[in-house]
Amino acid sequence: MSAADQDWDEGNPERLYVITRGRSGLAEQTTFDLVTLIVARSDATPTMQPEHAAILRICGSPLSVAEISAYLRLPISVVTVLLADLLAEERIEARSSVPQAILPDRALIEAVMHGLQKL
Repeated sequence: MSAADQDWDEGNPERLYVITRGRSGLAEQTTFDLVTLIVARSDATPTMQPEHAAILRICGSPLSVAEISAYLRLPISVVTVLLADLLAEERIEARSSVPQAILPDRALIEAVMHGLQKL
């Protein structure tokens, strides 16, 4: 294994700290969930952090946060920090997953059931 390969070792906490500049993904996790779709809105530039550039390259078509994490072999918390950076710079677009159906009020359902039972 070369020195370059060791730099990309998934278990290297110092590497993850450097990638995120010491920030945690806790605040950013409210913005992104595992199925949020990410699409690149710009191309990578030579001066970008390599992980940011990699995200822009692989997100030419929509990818979920979980897929990005898998492709980059980085923890979700690290990916969400990187995505938050790119979103703030308007380099990516985040598309929410299909929203959950809004259920009617329980009291309304019970009233309809009682009305049907009286028929």
